[in-house]
Amino acid sequence: MTDETGLRERKKQRTRQALSDTAIELFLKHGFDQVSVADVAAAVEVSKPTLFRYFPAKEDLALHRIADHQGEAARVVACRAAGQSPLGALRAHYHARLDAHDPITGLNDHPVVRAFNDMLYGTPSLLARLVRYAERDEELLAEALAEADEAETAADGLTARLAAAQIITVHQRLAQENWRKLAAGDTAADALPEAHADAELAFDLLGAGLSARYAPKLPGEATSR
Repeated sequence: MTDETGLRERKKQRTRQALSDTAIELFLKHGFDQVSVADVAAAVEVSKPTLFRYFPAKEDLALHRIADHQGEAARVVACRAAGQSPLGALRAHYHARLDAHDPITGLNDHPVVRAFNDMLYGTPSLLARLVRYAERDEELLAEALAEADEAETAADGLTARLAAAQIITVHQRLAQENWRKLAAGDTAADALPEAHADAELAFDLLGAGLSARYAPKLPGEATSR
């Protein structure tokens, strides 16, 4: 990559981030449905066609904030420790994210994060767009699970796809449950023990169905917190 090419890419990244940050600020201040794409473009001083080159849909302006989590489950499986099962790695990772109050878990009561999650879970079009993101997460996780499963064949990846769909759905449902706890008035600290218990239940249920392929009991591997 030449210096000129690198400069162009950095400029594009800055423009993309500015568009998303400005859009979210406007969405949180005025409401998602009350802010138009033209409003965002005008605030950043770009044209609508330029904005659409960066973000195909209005919803993507908001969801860019969680775009860095795209493929996270697949990375956890691919980078798991030697001797650790895929589901064991995902379980441990999720508990660690809860302890860190990662916004992606829904268990973060910082006012800006709360406002963003309220918007996300309270806006049907954003939830619908989130499904598209989840589908890509499923694809990436299915590929990682297929590589991790010696019994999986290249011609038949159905088991991995079914497992990935269940795991990604569980992650989404747990995040929504955590958001509901905070929306009901709990603090993140107060809700943390129950959030861990919910995660244990969810991963136990996953393990009951997926244990033969993705969560075998391996020597020395803990099955719960």
